[in-house]
This record gives sequence, C-alpha cells and structure tokens, in this order.
Amino acid sequence: MRIGIYGGSFNPVHNGHIHLAESAAATLNLDRVYLVPSKISPHRSSDEYASGEDRLEMLRLACEGNEKLFPCDYELINDRKSYTIYTVREFRRKFPDDELFLLMGSDMLMCFEQWNSFEEILEEVTLAVVSRTDGDFHMLEEKAEKLRKYGEIIICPVEPLEMSSSEIRKKIAENKKISCYLNENVVQYIVLRNLYRGENFVL
Repeated sequence: MRIGIYGGSFNPVHNGHIHLAESAAATLNLDRVYLVPSKISPHRSSDEYASGEDRLEMLRLACEGNEKLFPCDYELINDRKSYTIYTVREFRRKFPDDELFLLMGSDMLMCFEQWNSFEEILEEVTLAVVSRTDGDFHMLEEKAEKLRKYGEIIICPVEPLEMSSSEIRKKIAENKKISCYLNENVVQYIVLRNLYRGENFVL
C-alpha cells in the first residue's frame, strides 16, 4: 500500500486540512491517509488547544464519507511531546513493507532541518510537500534539492486553499461566521461542546 501520514494540531480541523489530504491522496495515488493530531506540539503553546478527545472527534466528523481518510490517535495516547520521528517509527513498525509518505505544507519544508532526527525521517518516508501559497514552487524545489541527499522529496502541484486554525479560533472568539471554513458537522460539534468560546456564536 501507499500510505500518507499527515500530522498537525487540527485545532480545529478545517477545510484546508481536508483539501490538502484529499489532494495529496489523488496526486500521489495513496491508498490511505492517516491524520494524526498532536498531543503537545513542541513548537506551540498548549493554552488554546481543545482537548485531544475533541480534536480527534472533529477529525472523525470531517473525514466521514471519505474512504481514504483515517483519523489516528497515536500521538494523543502517548504521554510525550509529539515529535514526528516517533510517529514515523510507529508507522514503519506497523507497515514494514508499505510505502510511507509524510504530508506537509510548504512552511514546514522550509524549517524541516530543525526537526528532531530529520535525517532519519527521510530515511523512512518520502516527504510530500503541498504548497500553501501561490507562486512558491521554485522556492520549494530549491529547498527540496538541498535535502534530497537524505531522501526522497516530492513537491505536489496542488491548488492551495489558504486558511488557518488560529484565524478560525479568532473568528469564533469575535463571534464571526466560520461555516465557510469548516465541515458543517464540525461547526455543530464546536457549538455543542462550546469550544474556543464561552458563549454562543454566529454560524
């Protein structure tokens, strides 16, 4: 099988995340894409995080109806920071004979050399980089070429869908509409669980 691994805080999961996963699956002919929410990101404060349980459930709702997308709780059930190398090792253990692709946005590639054990990551998986902004293909290709001595990197020619979870959380806090950014069931879940804001807000 050809398996994609897509990690992030997914706080909350939005249409841009699903667009990236679906586009990468189509472009790379992946059989499955596992979306892996982080428990404690080593690069971000945990102050604005919804619980792991809530973020995983929102992922389940957003992935419903797509037979290639699978939420994965591996990082949530481990009591440590969510370094990607641990997740890659676990997927390699579970799928020793399959092709593994680590999906990421363009911003992640630009700082990839700062990741914990990045050389080992590239030994185990192919990096599949999906652009998040228009016109950055040549910059990404130049960066990828410098890293290819460690392993395989693919730049996926996918039309970007720009949005961010932090901006969506801000809109919720400001009582602004969010329905154009999120799956309808995710919106309803946020309302039901009163996430990111202590009062009712506009759908």
